[in-house]
Amino acid sequence: MPQHEERTLVSFDWAMKHILRDKANFDVLEGFLSTLLNDEIRVLSLLESEANQQHELDKYNRVDLLTVDSNEQIVLIELQYTWQPAYLKRLLYGTAKLIVEHIQVGQPFDQVRKVISISILYFPVSQDADDYLYHGKTEFTGLNTGKLLQVNMAHLPKPEQLKPAASHHANGATKADDEVVNIFPEYYLIEVGHFQNLIRHPIDEWIYLFKNSAVRDDFHSRNIQTAKEKLTVMQMSEADRKAYKQFLLSRANALDVMTGHFQQGIEQGIEIGKEQGIEFANRENARKMRDAGLDPTFIARITGLTEAEILAL
Repeated sequence: MPQHEERTLVSFDWAMKHILRDKANFDVLEGFLSTLLNDEIRVLSLLESEANQQHELDKYNRVDLLTVDSNEQIVLIELQYTWQPAYLKRLLYGTAKLIVEHIQVGQPFDQVRKVISISILYFPVSQDADDYLYHGKTEFTGLNTGKLLQVNMAHLPKPEQLKPAASHHANGATKADDEVVNIFPEYYLIEVGHFQNLIRHPIDEWIYLFKNSAVRDDFHSRNIQTAKEKLTVMQMSEADRKAYKQFLLSRANALDVMTGHFQQGIEQGIEIGKEQGIEFANRENARKMRDAGLDPTFIARITGLTEAEILAL
């Protein structure tokens, strides 16, 4: 296999916090989003998000980047390092919250914005390791025919009444039609740890960047080489390099603390389980001895339970 030059780049979470928020660097986001969504995506602006969490540990564990594209879709890019209970439910909550926040009370429902949630995850969600990129969306299927629902457009506003102006696809459908039918949130889960560094599709070049903080010189997906230039560590100022190094150290320490808390919780759970198991066994044995007619005082001496507890079994 030929060797390809790689350049050390800043981690993508640092880039999301400090570099990609600059309008001059929107082209990096546009390259990633266009490659993932297989569409021409142009980032218009950034919105306020839940990035830089207040909790000292969580602000290193998670970072959000909220964008609006030229189709007026809201795109939430979220990078998270450690597992979180009910993670998928939190994704649902996050998209629902965005939808509600971006429509004013009294506005017609055709002003509801499409939300696309993209999660770059450094922990496994799936039990299987044979894939690393998942896509989820809402579809309505006929229970009798198995066909996807085709919305009766005769009862909906005409394309020219919808904003932005409708553009036509090759099949005759309009982008306005898509907006009416395909308004529900979509989700992309990228499990970085399951990626095996094999480049089969253009999006794999970006996942390679997320995993290795590097871009090979033979990568050709849209703007990936631009990302290589703009995210290079050696192009940072001395002050920025020091701040980046401190960020990496702080993140590593925060993740160590979270891992320690998690392991401590597991160990405590095991001990509690053992204690509860012993207590259950004692109570079950005491019940059997009592049912066999043994004296409660004798049972109490054997099991450690009180006579009152034995009689209450």
